[in-house]
Amino acid sequence: MNGTKNKISKKTTKQMQKSTIRLLSISFMSFIIFSIGLLPVALLIFVVFKFVTFNTLFYYILLPFLFIFSLWFSLVSEILISGAIIKLFNIKYSEGQYEYSPKNKTAFKWIFLCQLYTPIRKLIEIVPMGYLKIIYLKLLGMKIGQNTLVGGVIKDPCVTEIGDDVTIGEYAILYAHIHNNEEKSITIKKVKIGNRCIVGAGSIIMPGVVMEDNAILAAGGVVTKNRVLKKNKVYGGNPAKEIVITKKIKK
Repeated sequence: MNGTKNKISKKTTKQMQKSTIRLLSISFMSFIIFSIGLLPVALLIFVVFKFVTFNTLFYYILLPFLFIFSLWFSLVSEILISGAIIKLFNIKYSEGQYEYSPKNKTAFKWIFLCQLYTPIRKLIEIVPMGYLKIIYLKLLGMKIGQNTLVGGVIKDPCVTEIGDDVTIGEYAILYAHIHNNEEKSITIKKVKIGNRCIVGAGSIIMPGVVMEDNAILAAGGVVTKNRVLKKNKVYGGNPAKEIVITKKIKK
């Protein structure tokens, strides 16, 4: 009996060690990628201090502008280089339910991508980057139509699809995953937004949601998982329900 317990204990210990090693490898790879992203900035700083001698007041006045430009250039460099690496090595995950463990291949990709994506996503929320945000999301595998404004937070770009002429309001959040800590599982399901839809500010969309063309979700609305918002309809509330708009008859 004790021998069986010892075997189970050793097996559990080995699994924990493997998981720890995989998590450490994610941190190490993220460190390498972010470091590569800063190489152009390091080169820029080297060139500035190599060829510019700060011996006049003009250069010291110019220094704050160079500092701000370096910060902006750092963010642009991180966005483009990390996005290009993610696209080049196809670091993406697909729909399904998986064991939430670094041992699982899909869960490993999800954790790795989150570690790369989350810091940059938060920086983009602070520093507006315009169309560069769209480029970055497309590098991560997101499908985005023409003339679309992505003002909210996209948690899972590679399983999110948005059509043409869509407006996503500020602070809206689109989830394509649910993490169940009790069951130690992660469920991923695609979110699809059709053409000419509006996702109101502060609203929340959960995994598996489909918004058909011309559907509108009012500000603060919460759409629970696997719901379909029908075309040409307006929804609002928590959970989101159809809002019937009646036209007033002029007397």
